[in-house]
Amino acid sequence: MMEEGGGAMALPEGFGMTTEQMEADGIEPDYAAAGPADEGPMMLCVDCGVVIPHNATGLCVTCLRRTVDITEGIPKSGVIYWCKGCERYLSPPSTWVLADLESRELLALCLKRLKGLNRVKLIDAGFSWTEPHSKRVKVKIKIQKEVVNGAILQQEFIVEFVIHSQFCESCHRMEAKDTWNAVVQLRQKVAHKKTFYYLEQLIIKHRVHKDCINIKALKDGVDFYFSTRSHAKKLLDFLQACSPCKLKTSERLISADIHTSTYNYKFTLSVELVPICKGDVVCLHPALARKNGHISQLCICDHVGSMLRFIDPHTLKVAEISADAYWMKPFFAICSMAQLTEYMVLGVEPVEEHERRRGDADADGPVGGKYQLAEITLARVKDFGANDVQCVVRSHLGHVLQYGDLAWGFDLAGAVVNDEHANKLDASQFPEAIIVRKSYSEKRKKKKRNRAWKLKELNKIEDESSTKRDVEMAEADYERFLQDLEEDKELRSTINIFRDSAVAPESEAGDEDDLRVHLEEMLDEFDALEIMPDPDAGAGEIHRSEDEVTEIDERSTKRTRGVDEPAP
Repeated sequence: MMEEGGGAMALPEGFGMTTEQMEADGIEPDYAAAGPADEGPMMLCVDCGVVIPHNATGLCVTCLRRTVDITEGIPKSGVIYWCKGCERYLSPPSTWVLADLESRELLALCLKRLKGLNRVKLIDAGFSWTEPHSKRVKVKIKIQKEVVNGAILQQEFIVEFVIHSQFCESCHRMEAKDTWNAVVQLRQKVAHKKTFYYLEQLIIKHRVHKDCINIKALKDGVDFYFSTRSHAKKLLDFLQACSPCKLKTSERLISADIHTSTYNYKFTLSVELVPICKGDVVCLHPALARKNGHISQLCICDHVGSMLRFIDPHTLKVAEISADAYWMKPFFAICSMAQLTEYMVLGVEPVEEHERRRGDADADGPVGGKYQLAEITLARVKDFGANDVQCVVRSHLGHVLQYGDLAWGFDLAGAVVNDEHANKLDASQFPEAIIVRKSYSEKRKKKKRNRAWKLKELNKIEDESSTKRDVEMAEADYERFLQDLEEDKELRSTINIFRDSAVAPESEAGDEDDLRVHLEEMLDEFDALEIMPDPDAGAGEIHRSEDEVTEIDERSTKRTRGVDEPAP
């Protein structure tokens, strides 16, 4: 219909066609819209001569569409870029968005790539079916535009997009392997790698490695490569919360533009962990011993976290030393786990509180609450059948050791100690032995079992210069780390342990084995989760059953702890 005064007019479907033509095309005449035949003047189309109601263009719909193309200037094909590494699409100029096929996000991305849509009115848009693997996306678009003399024309057309593969910046750096901006070099001057294995599990649990583009395992440490310096700082903050460490930074100029004052650097963050591990026997610096309540210089490292905690096995006095205090007055272990001697426990007699305080002027200081002081009669296992040499020492493991147990200790009577601070002590200050922990070697020999649990590992690149002996030593260190996890429940609670589906779990009925890792301590490993698109949510959600969600929530609640955990 035509508005008086030459206003805009919307042409109905079948406009300019005779009744016979509309019936042939399957169009039902809209008599209500057209009105009675005697209403309004009629005219002939100036091109084809068909009788039509009078309009400003003087053309029927067919001739008007043939004369005017409202889709002119809108491309009928295009290209969108898809990263096969992270499965995201490029939203120019440099943004990558995650979108599923035939999703609203992908439709919006395709419409943004079309130039000229701002000159027309978009009525509707949707996807037209294509083969999923054809690398083609077809979008059906319906638009309206005002044409000659205020007439409005509506048209529908299809735009075909071709999907081209292109790496995003982050995936490109990961594939290049050597394109990095910052590296964290983690080192520790000890004879084993158990600390690195434990830190690896903490990093996996807290997902600190998610921004790492490459990890390289070396003989004396691990290197973490990052694309930005800020990502490397996150790992550095995490390591400082896990263990006292010393940081040294350096930078190297790669390129410079003197016209724009733009400089490109590569940063190296060298992190040295304290050479003290849990269970090491140390001789404290005299100044540190005096500062911590005149504790005995011969102590056992009880905890490695943001601070070092030591316990005197003869008085149960405890000293905590910060990282700054340690590096100002460093000291080293006089005995590590590889130098321990195995003893047989022949007697255990608890020491009363008044006996512990006797002769100790500073006995009111902090003591280890979970330990029990006891006098323990020992004999070296290797001396059985050779001699009857025994010794009586005080130990903090009175709550753990019983008659007939085995224990690991440092044989000071027959050891040669080469330490700056220990050499200045009197011979009377050295006990015959220092018991470090309980031994389970006999139980392991009697009952060998396959572990029904496993640990995840980082995707590392091994050092090509490693010899066969280095590989064997690393495997032995990893086995000792797994044994430490079996023996220490508190240590297990700080990391994620996963159930091994390839090994059938043993029955736990009536079994009080100290080396057993119980099922409630393990997590189920999900290799693949089904991604189901949700039209209300947009991109898609991960769907789990109610039982799986309840099980994961309960285990996370039980095992959620801070980063400041005991290290091996």
